[in-house]
Amino acid sequence: MMTPPTPAVPERIFPTAEEDARIGNRPTAVPQTEHPAYRLAFQDPDFLLREDLRPVRFQLELMKPEVLLAEAGITSTFVFYGSARIPSPEEASAVLAAATTPEQKLVAQRLADKAHYYDVARQLAVTVSTFCKDDERCFTVCSGGGPSIMEAANRGAWEVGAPSLGMNIVLPHEQVPNPYVTPGLSFQFHYFALRKMHFLMRAKAVAVFPGGFGTFDELFELLTLVQTGKVAPLPILIYGRDFWNRVVNFEALAEEGVIARSDLDLLHFVETAEEGWAIVKAHYGL
Repeated sequence: MMTPPTPAVPERIFPTAEEDARIGNRPTAVPQTEHPAYRLAFQDPDFLLREDLRPVRFQLELMKPEVLLAEAGITSTFVFYGSARIPSPEEASAVLAAATTPEQKLVAQRLADKAHYYDVARQLAVTVSTFCKDDERCFTVCSGGGPSIMEAANRGAWEVGAPSLGMNIVLPHEQVPNPYVTPGLSFQFHYFALRKMHFLMRAKAVAVFPGGFGTFDELFELLTLVQTGKVAPLPILIYGRDFWNRVVNFEALAEEGVIARSDLDLLHFVETAEEGWAIVKAHYGL
């Protein structure tokens, strides 16, 4: 007499959320089901976008990248901050040619003079992306996902076959991720605060290139977090001493007593990929 096969133990007894959603999407059409109140809460965009649901949206925006980065095994990043306006060396001549007034020409020349930082960021990204071997990745390049310095960082990783992150932000004008970001690691944020959190949650080093308000915001928040002990000390590479000393008088902050002189040691002024990488290696004893 044959023994009947043992029934397989199901992995779950409840339907998945996706299955529930499909069922919920085809209710019998009656006045009650036609009203928005009947929608499943997680499928009701009008409900999710209510003013008083902002805490839920904060949580979702924090959680989605966190879940996907954990699934991708991304545990350590090398973050690149910098302007979205600095041209690549190939684009510099076009920027100069487009300027017509004396003021525009002066600004264009200053931007063109910074074009070499595109190649510096690109080379630094190549170096950090190829440091570890045997499928171990010590640093994954992470940028804001946009053009210019951000593009250069993602491009360097892409050129050596390494994954890289892009963290775009919703802006009034359309911002498309640069083509070198790994598609599965390309994120879009609504909240600047949560975007900056994700920049630093896995950061092991940060390279800061010349930039505007956004770069200032990212740099000074990082300095504040390290200064106040909210973030462990990490290499903060400042590219372009002449630029930064022209736009920010760091020495004056110490002289005025509003920061300690030792706070200036948080900044490492460098010009080349090799200089920056040497500081990172020394910091971690690599």
